[in-house]
Amino acid sequence: MRTPLSTDFVITSRGGVIENRHAVHAAIVDSTGTLLHSVGDPSRLTLARSAAKPAQAVSILETGALEKYNLTEADLALMCASHSSEDHHIARARAILAQISASENDLQCGGHVPVSDAVHRNWIKADFTPTPVCSNCSGKHAGMIAAAKALGADVASYHLPGHPLQKRIFKTVDEICGLGTGESKWGLDGCNLPAPAFPLNYLARMYAAFADASRVPAGDYDGSESTRLRSMSRVFHAMARYPENVGGEDRFCTILMGAFGGELIGKLGADGCYGIGVRESSRTREIGATGGIGIAVKIEDGSIPILYSAVAEILEQLRIEYGGRCDGDDGSSVQNSFGVITVT
Repeated sequence: MRTPLSTDFVITSRGGVIENRHAVHAAIVDSTGTLLHSVGDPSRLTLARSAAKPAQAVSILETGALEKYNLTEADLALMCASHSSEDHHIARARAILAQISASENDLQCGGHVPVSDAVHRNWIKADFTPTPVCSNCSGKHAGMIAAAKALGADVASYHLPGHPLQKRIFKTVDEICGLGTGESKWGLDGCNLPAPAFPLNYLARMYAAFADASRVPAGDYDGSESTRLRSMSRVFHAMARYPENVGGEDRFCTILMGAFGGELIGKLGADGCYGIGVRESSRTREIGATGGIGIAVKIEDGSIPILYSAVAEILEQLRIEYGGRCDGDDGSSVQNSFGVITVT
């Protein structure tokens, strides 16, 4: 890891006194994998956590599960989500399970405290104990059950590393990131599924690949595209079209994607990780990119509010334009209000 520059931080202060200094790592790459800009250590080994969900969703798509069970693009967006456990999220997860003839008992994610503070307060007032379908990852798990069924594989063990579906996912993630088979490392995520780790610039490359695939209009396939390109395009457009399913009310991911109107996708990963895929435009070409660009950010201390501010600052310094001000959860804002970081 290279020594961070004095500007590779987000700084919080009170009355002009520095209180905290949060180290930032970021990589900005184009569709060829070329590193265009960086902050801190762009090759920091990073657990992608939920920022890997779009690539995991590609594996679900490629089993034919959505067609087999008549699932929709809105369902696909939920499979990419770390949702807020709002009523509509839980209802959609239950509907997916019903559509694939599965039950909540098949979910291996367990119940979790919701990401949304508002939902959490309501649950406390109602003395509600969350069940697995309430997990922010229930869409991904329901999608994986559908994929396991489509493969004719065991459902009870869909979450284990040795399962045929997980082996497909490992391979797909490596391919989308531009890694050789088996190059990524895998840990255990908080929802009981394998989570990939690789240098941060490869997470950026993953998102650049999604942005590049988005040039294929949603649903407008002429048969000349590869299965992989179509799958990645579907994931991009599902997330962009249904951002409320990816996050929820007042969530940064939802507001960010809504503000950009389909020009990018953004996905949070736990403990301060974020991935963004930006479609090719005159601005991306101005900064020297070939095709779409991918941005991956990691906050060394795992702070999510600081992460959102860093993401906003990077977009601002790159002059990736959006439709207006976007305030996110935890008091963060797409118009950065913290100390300056420098994208070099």
